Amino acid sequence: MENVVLIIHLILALALIGVVLLQRSEGGGLGMGGGGGGGAISGRAAATALAKFTWIVAGLFICTSLALTIIAAEKSSGASVLDRLGPVSVPAPSETAPVDTPESGSLLPPPAGSSDSGNLTPSAD
Repeated sequence: MENVVLIIHLILALALIGVVLLQRSEGGGLGMGGGGGGGAISGRAAATALAKFTWIVAGLFICTSLALTIIAAEKSSGASVLDRLGPVSVPAPSETAPVDTPESGSLLPPPAGSSDSGNLTPSAD
C-alpha cells in the first residue's frame, strides 16, 4: 500500500512541476511575456484550465503527502529504530590478561618506586 501511494505521489509531483512550468507568467518575472496568437482556445480560457488543473494536482499531492505521513506513523508505532535492531551481541573478554596490566585491576600506571616499574621499559634483546 505504501509503495502504491508513493508512486502516485511521485507522479503527482512531476505533473505539478510540468503544469506550473506550462503556465504563462502573469508578472514581469523571468517570463518572456506572451503573444496574442489566435487559436481554438483563447489565452484566458487556457490559463483558467491550467490554473484549475494546478489546484487539483496540488490538492492530490497534499493528500498523498498526508497519507504517506499517516502510513509512516502507523509503521513506527512509537518504537525507536534501535528497538527494532534486537539484542546486540558483545564479544566476551579474553581469558588471558595482558602482560603489562597490573594485577590490582587499576588502569593507572604503577608508582615510580614500585617494583613493577621495570616492566614498562623495553628489554635490550
